Amino acid sequence: MPAPDEAEPVPFTSGSAIYDVDVSDPDGELVDRTGMSEEDVRDISDLMQALGGLRDAEQKLSEASLLYMKLNQTDMRALHFLIACENSGIIATPGAISAHLGISTASTTKLLDRLERGGHITRSPHPSDRRALAIAITPITRRSAIETVGRQHARRFIAAARLSSDEREVVRRFLVDMTTEIALGDEPWANSVEERTAKEE
Repeated sequence: MPAPDEAEPVPFTSGSAIYDVDVSDPDGELVDRTGMSEEDVRDISDLMQALGGLRDAEQKLSEASLLYMKLNQTDMRALHFLIACENSGIIATPGAISAHLGISTASTTKLLDRLERGGHITRSPHPSDRRALAIAITPITRRSAIETVGRQHARRFIAAARLSSDEREVVRRFLVDMTTEIALGDEPWANSVEERTAKEE
């Protein structure tokens, strides 16, 4: 046990440092760095750390919003969808919510029951489809979501506005390319998780 005046060593000076390529892949098991200069590796590692910092900030924001709203992640995604539908003049239905969230009809019903009990949504007859219901977010919950997590997320637009048009195009292509690279395909380990999740619903 360290002496009282001795600080316990901190492995990383900041949370994003854990994303340094030399920390996450020191032996090159994941990324082949053959032919790359030390400067290139350093630059890319700095970029990965910046992305890690963004992800950490988004995670903290998400956790804070969940605690504030007293809801879970799926609930918040459903409310975001309802706000987007309302802003677009689209009537949200249970089926549309189910498709957006990628959950079963039974799970969607439980979710809507929970949100309705909490005063977050309303159910009403669909104006043009008698087989469906119209789902809407309540004004109080909408205002609460917009004034908290919504306003915080909107600041990303401000950061993007500081870039030139050419810079935004470079960043856009980079993010699209990175999304394509990490998108799940036929990986057996990922498919087994999806199958297990479906059975639990």
